[in-house]
Amino acid sequence: MSDMMQHQIDAYVRREMLPEQEPPVTERGIVKWMRENLFSNVTNAIMTLIAILAVYLILTATLPWLLNGIWDAPSIRACREILQGEVGGCFAVLTERWNQLLFGFKYPDTEYWRPTLAFVLLFVAAAPVMFYKYTPRVMLFFTALYPFLAYWLIWGGTILTPVFALLGFVAGYVVWTVLVKRSFAGAFFGSIAAAVVTWWIGGMITGAMATENTLLIAVQSRDMGGFMLNLILGTVCVSLSLPIGIALALGRQSSMPIIKWICVIFIEFIRGVPLITLLFVANVVLAYFLPPGTTFDLILRVIIMITMFASAYIAEVIRGGLAALPTGQYEAANSLGLDYPQSMRLIILPQALKISIPGIVNVAVGLFKDTTLVSVISMFDLVGMIRGPILASTEWNGVYWELLGFAALLFFVVCYGISQYSQWLERELNTDHR
Repeated sequence: MSDMMQHQIDAYVRREMLPEQEPPVTERGIVKWMRENLFSNVTNAIMTLIAILAVYLILTATLPWLLNGIWDAPSIRACREILQGEVGGCFAVLTERWNQLLFGFKYPDTEYWRPTLAFVLLFVAAAPVMFYKYTPRVMLFFTALYPFLAYWLIWGGTILTPVFALLGFVAGYVVWTVLVKRSFAGAFFGSIAAAVVTWWIGGMITGAMATENTLLIAVQSRDMGGFMLNLILGTVCVSLSLPIGIALALGRQSSMPIIKWICVIFIEFIRGVPLITLLFVANVVLAYFLPPGTTFDLILRVIIMITMFASAYIAEVIRGGLAALPTGQYEAANSLGLDYPQSMRLIILPQALKISIPGIVNVAVGLFKDTTLVSVISMFDLVGMIRGPILASTEWNGVYWELLGFAALLFFVVCYGISQYSQWLERELNTDHR
């Protein structure tokens, strides 16, 4: 009986491992991905087919226009003669007018290397701030010097102007470090006075020593244009609006009524006024409030207005980040014996800024795209160049899609880069699951 039972057990129990087999076709590779993501149910399958049809129609309409494009022609009429009725874009306008699209039509041709070098050095200067974990801290010295170097490269003229501008900030910092331990208000106003006096003395010396024998040819602000102008306005205004927005957000939460209401009125007024109105104020109205004969650079006026506009929005974004922090964080800072500046710098602001990254990036992207509004006040940025000198010329009157598509591509590359960096930064600062 036992031998019979053992024989039955041997008949049903396998004593050798089966060789490994590949999973079914529906459970591996591209078929599995499509089944799970594109055709998981009837609704998703229908939506996938509709999307494929839409992509097909778009490609069949645009690919012939791109592939048959003309890149070498002196005018739009020559493009049409070459195409002979076929579908194709006249991209020759980009090869003929690329310098005007990027640098404007008045910037000297022989000096294009200067804004190009300033643009390349921008990444070097931004690296210690944007990728602080992976760059040596000694590079921060170049980051501090870059604004003055970039100004000299783009505008040219005597090097004394950026040198005295830098010395003004150095003098203000020295006075601040000396007086801050005695009185915060005295250090604040003393540093401002030291910087203003240094700039005033530097202005007199620069004016007295002005000469034509400069290392770089001076270029006036009215000669700036093209995408270079958009980059200048976007970079400067975003860089300035972030610290000003932080100060406004903290001032709005201040316990001192005067400071609080000044910040509240400023934020609410600026947020309630369209940016184009502020640009018209910078272009026209502001001149009426200046003494007769006073010259106030238009780019500087526009930078001030755009910075004010962006600062108000960033202040509200950061205020939301501050409000999102639990009160326990403030109590923890007080329990450690930290004063207000220390608690904000070490505990509160790092957390609030991390929360506010998506909102800050949203404001920065919107601000960079809004720099195209300067075209309505006769500043020839990228859009202003397209709408003005290029389309007004008889050679390229009628070329719209090619020029506007090129402008859209440039803005998309910059804005997409900003967005991708913000997502990377959020992942770097995410310590919740580590």
